[in-house]
Formats: sequence, structure tokens, C-alpha cells
Amino acid sequence: MMATWAPQPAGLQEILQTILESTDTQNIQVQRNITTKLNSFTRAPDYIAYLAYILTAMPEQEERIRTIAGYLLKNNARLILSASPEVAQYVKASVLQAFTDASIMIRNAAGQDVVAFLGALEPKNWPECLEQLVTLLDSPDLDRQEAAFNALEKACEDYPRKMDVEINGTRPLDFMIPKFLMLTEHPSSKMRSHAVACLSYFVPINCQSLFTHIDAFIASLFKRASDDDPAVRRHVCQALVLLLAARPEKLMPEMTNVAEYMLWSTKDKNENVALEACEFWLTFAEDADLAPYLFPLLVKVAPVLLDCMAYSEDDLLWMEGDTEDAAVPDKETDIRPRHYSGAKGHEYDRDPEAEASEQLGKRGAYGEETIGSDDEDDYELDDDDFADEMSTEWNLRKCAAAALDVLAVRFGADLMNVLLGPLKEKLWSQDWLQRECGILALGAMAEGCIDSIEPHLVTLVPYLINMLNDPKPLVRSIACWTLGRYASWCTQPLSDDHKNQFFVPTMEGVCDPCPRLILMLY
Repeated sequence: MMATWAPQPAGLQEILQTILESTDTQNIQVQRNITTKLNSFTRAPDYIAYLAYILTAMPEQEERIRTIAGYLLKNNARLILSASPEVAQYVKASVLQAFTDASIMIRNAAGQDVVAFLGALEPKNWPECLEQLVTLLDSPDLDRQEAAFNALEKACEDYPRKMDVEINGTRPLDFMIPKFLMLTEHPSSKMRSHAVACLSYFVPINCQSLFTHIDAFIASLFKRASDDDPAVRRHVCQALVLLLAARPEKLMPEMTNVAEYMLWSTKDKNENVALEACEFWLTFAEDADLAPYLFPLLVKVAPVLLDCMAYSEDDLLWMEGDTEDAAVPDKETDIRPRHYSGAKGHEYDRDPEAEASEQLGKRGAYGEETIGSDDEDDYELDDDDFADEMSTEWNLRKCAAAALDVLAVRFGADLMNVLLGPLKEKLWSQDWLQRECGILALGAMAEGCIDSIEPHLVTLVPYLINMLNDPKPLVRSIACWTLGRYASWCTQPLSDDHKNQFFVPTMEGVCDPCPRLILMLY
């Protein structure tokens, strides 16, 4: 039953007119003025109720207008914490009503509102929302099932600790976890994907409601390992990575099978699946206690990681990396490292709830990320800027390189013995992508395998210096970076011959027209 709050006609018209005006112009300054006006509305104590009213109670308006109101409502969700009980009750009831709207656009907007308000209020203070979402999982309408599960997945991902609470003497997860396990068998691949994802998000927080069913959870992962849908397989890989980090003892009895599956998945044609699987090897290598279990797998794992370090077609498409760019003016991003930043950057180190907190106050009226006013004029991204951002994204190549780096530190000469043959093939390949991949691997292993590699540097350093003249800029770039990894050897004051043979040619070689080589050795 809806609460008794009702809008004032003048206030409703002003907000509605401002939303309408925002859709009729492409002028940046006008849009900024409208955003400023919309933000000024937040000072009204019942602003979010007006937005909820437009979303839910004005079917005569265009769906896009109602949807914009829904997005504005999401971005101002925290205002409910200071709202009057009457306004708060109206907004909560309206959002749940809109979540069952006949229009998919309205349901999608309401779904985002549900996640935002549930996070702001916390489930313990809005149990009826959680109850409705779980009830909808049994709806005869598949669209409504998927909408509810989509909202639950976002909630489980963004604030799992808030979900793991006791409400009125019971823990909702004690019921929800078995429900999710059952839904991993759902005929819809989207439902199966949501189910596996939701379960996995409770692993890092040591959720006892999940760990009570840990064996059933692992069995469900094995059952879904060969799922036809890559989204399901990606979440299976993600769950196995999280389990390896939190409860490795549960995987060890089946490690032979798990390892074979993850090796197979690391080579998956879907890069999202391959990246999640590659994270498994990085996580495995980072845990010193697991080294005895990883060592027997080295002979299979290391060559697969080496193959994963080649640029993909998508990488090259975004970077335009096989073309000369000497005539292009230098930008800061031209000398930004493109390889990997060590082994500590992978996504499982993040705290989703901390990240969500950091993002508060960084959203504009429609949900876009905002910045300080001093930076606004420089915020427009051109295609080159977007490509530069893409090149810094964590990807399969960087994950594989980071994993190889940690393996080198962990196993040293043993890793070098495994990769000696494959590495030689890549370094002297006629395919520039394979050469570039081999040079990256040589640099990635520098720290851990230096004792094994040092006797070969009299051959490898001249090879790298020669690669500074390769016709492909990306080969020259990675050769320069790898030389930097061995700079201490090149600069040793052993003799004038050593200096003239290795140090001087290296410094001469970095005088390259390709701008991203300039700082590679620093």
C-alpha cells in the first residue's frame, strides 16, 4: 500500500520541465546549467519523492522521461537517510511498485534504484525489499525472475557484508544460499550466471551461511564448468579463484581436475573467461604456502601463460600498435607503461564496499562520473584518449605477465628450465607478435630468474638492442622496457669493452622517433 505523501503541482511541474529540457539540447553549457539546477533540487526535503512519483505514477509521460527520473533517483539515493518517515516510506513503496512495471525500461531503472536504496538503507532496515526480490525468483515470468536476480547480484557484489546480517532473529542468507544453489540448475543461462555470481561474492567475506553448504557449492561449480554460456563459465572461474584464496583446502583434493579445467579455460576463446581463469594462476602463485601444490603443474601452466602474453586483436585495434607514429605530437599517455604494473594489481584485491563508498558524490545528475570544476573543460574524451584508457585496462596479457613474474620469483631456475625452449621459439619467431610476447616474458622473469638468465645476457642484451630497430613500434617499446629490467647488468663497471658492447648501444638505441620509448628505461 502506497504511503500518503502527495506532490505539490508547482514543484512537480518544475522538476518535470527541467527533465524535459535536458533531453532537448546537445549544448554542453546548457546541459551544465540544467545539471546545476537539478542538483539544486536536492535541497528540497522531498525531492526524491517527486522523482519516485514521476517514475511510478505518471504513465502519461514518455518512458524515457520516467526512466531519467529513475536514474536521478538512484544518484540521490542517500537522501533517503535524511528524509522524513513519510517521504522515505513513499519512495520505498514507489520503487518496489516500479520494479514490477510493464515497461522493461522502467523496470531496469527501478532495479538500479532498488540496489542503490538497499545499499543506503541496508537490508536490515528494508527487509520487505529483500523479501520481494527473493519471492520474484519464483515468478512464472522469466523476465521478472531475471530482473530480480540481476538486482540481487548487484547487491551481493557491491555490499556482501550488508547482506550477511540477522533480521528479526533470522539470517536471510540461510534461506537465500540454498535457493541460489538450486538456481544454478535453472534452464535460463542468465539465471544460472546470476546464481553462481551471487554465491561467489560471499566467499571473500567468510560467510558462514555459504560455508555451511561449501561442498554443495563446489559440486555446483563442477557441474557448471562446461556450461554452454561463457558468462556462466566466467563466474565459475571467478568462484574457483575466490575459493583458492579463501578456502584452498577445499580444492586441494580435486586440484588435478581443477587445474586441468583452469588451464583449458585460460585458453578459452572468450577473453573474459580466459582472464578469470588466468587470475587463478596469479592467485595460486602469490600464496607461498601453496607452492608445493603448484610446482608439479609448472610444466603445463608456464607455457600457457607465455602464450597468453601476446597482444590480442582487440588490443591492437584499440592501440593501433603496429603503425608508426613518429609524426604524431607526443602526449603524456604515449610514455605510460603498457605492459603490467607488477602482480598486485589484479581485481581480487579490491573491496567492493569501500569502492562504492569512494564513488559517493562523484556522480552527475544522470549518473555520469563528475570531476572538479577546474577540470571540466578538459574532460571531453576523444577517440585517442579512449584508446589510451583501454590500453591501461587489466587484461589477459597483463594478468599472464604478472603471474609469470610471481612464478619466476617463486620457482626461479625451475621456471626457466620449463620455458627455455618455448621462449627461444618466440624470441626468434618471424611473427612480430610472438617476438614481442617473448621479449615481454623475458622482462617479466628478470627479477626471479636473474641467476639463470645472467649467463645468457651476453647474447640476449645484443638481441634486445637489435630489437630497438624493429620496424614495429610495440616491439621496440617492449625491448626498451625489458632492457630496463636488466639495466643493472648493462651498467656494471666491469670493463670498457662491457660498457661499449652493452651500455653505449643501449643508450643510443633509445633515441627513437616513437615517443613511448623515451622514458622506458627510467
